[in-house]
Amino acid sequence: MSTLVGMAMDWFISLPDGHVTLFAQLSKLFREQYIANRAPPPNSHNLFDVRQYQGESLKEFVNRFRAQVVKLNTKDETVMVHAFKNGICPGPFSESLSRNRPKTFTEIRR
Repeated sequence: MSTLVGMAMDWFISLPDGHVTLFAQLSKLFREQYIANRAPPPNSHNLFDVRQYQGESLKEFVNRFRAQVVKLNTKDETVMVHAFKNGICPGPFSESLSRNRPKTFTEIRR
C-alpha cells in the first residue's frame, strides 16, 4: 500500500473493508481497473500519423519519418512506402514518387 499514490491510492482506499483477502485478488482487481487506461502498443500503422509540416524541409521530414520507423521497429516496407507517400506534402517529389512507384523506403531515400 505504501507504494500507491494519487488515483491508485484513492482506488485502493475505496475498496470495501474485507473485500480483498489475497494479494493475487488485489493484483487482479488492480489490473482490471487500470488495463483500459494503458495505451495500445504502437504498430507500423502509426506511421500514417506522421505528416510533413507546412514549411518543413524534405530532409527534416525524411529524418523524422525514419526516426518513427526505428521507434516502431517496423519492417513492413509496403506500409512504410504508403505511409510516407501519404504523409508528404504535394509537390515535385511526391509526384516523382507517384511516377516511379518505389517499393522500399530505401528507394525513396535514394
